Amino acid sequence: MTEDIKRQLGPEISVPKHIAIIMDGNGRWAKRKGQPRIAGHKEGMNNVKTIATAASHLGVRVLSLYAFSTENWSRPSKEVNFLMRLPVDFFGTFMPDLIKENIKVEVTGFTDKLPDRTRKVVLKAVEDTKDNTGMILNFAFNYGGRAEIVNAVKNLAIEAKNGSIDPTKIDDTMFADQLLTNQLGDLADPDLLIRTSGEERISNFMLWQLAYSEMVFDKTYWPEYSVDNLIEDILEFDRRDRRFGSV
Repeated sequence: MTEDIKRQLGPEISVPKHIAIIMDGNGRWAKRKGQPRIAGHKEGMNNVKTIATAASHLGVRVLSLYAFSTENWSRPSKEVNFLMRLPVDFFGTFMPDLIKENIKVEVTGFTDKLPDRTRKVVLKAVEDTKDNTGMILNFAFNYGGRAEIVNAVKNLAIEAKNGSIDPTKIDDTMFADQLLTNQLGDLADPDLLIRTSGEERISNFMLWQLAYSEMVFDKTYWPEYSVDNLIEDILEFDRRDRRFGSV
């Protein structure tokens, strides 16, 4: 599989080190098929394995997936409860594959606010894969960009008040260290953001980290997003001229 995928790109193509995906369209996919929204979420969960494996084989170093936002709590309780069970099902089903692929799991989000069972399963996945050295599969779960920034400001304010830091010395690096993505180190900022389903907004996702990311808005619903779609979006990324404010 690895060589087949790489051949589709070619050796001269620049593969993003960090790809972030807003996995959108599960509900609409289900509605189109006359099924309940939770059926779309289940199919979307199954697709995570396919895309994560392909990204790993392509040489992506971090794949961040927007799985559940801080705003998603406002959805119907039945749907929220199902979404809270998805990590249990996902890791229960795919953990052997993640281990086989040498994939390391990380979680970015306010995990302390998750239901106890969900939190334990998520943190166990992080622990069980901590020694893996391959691609990082980073789930943004109970994550919100604004809440993340406010949290970072509070942390720095506390340190400044305690005299631990000089507030006049706060810079980008010091601020970034307080963000929920700090465990990703130099790879915290995505090179490429993909949003599926055709919507063209970032929905409170990685507001700081996306400052210089290339963005592709793919019309495919997430449950139908394929390896071919991923390759097409990487090729689009390769065609971009990234200047980072320079000329």
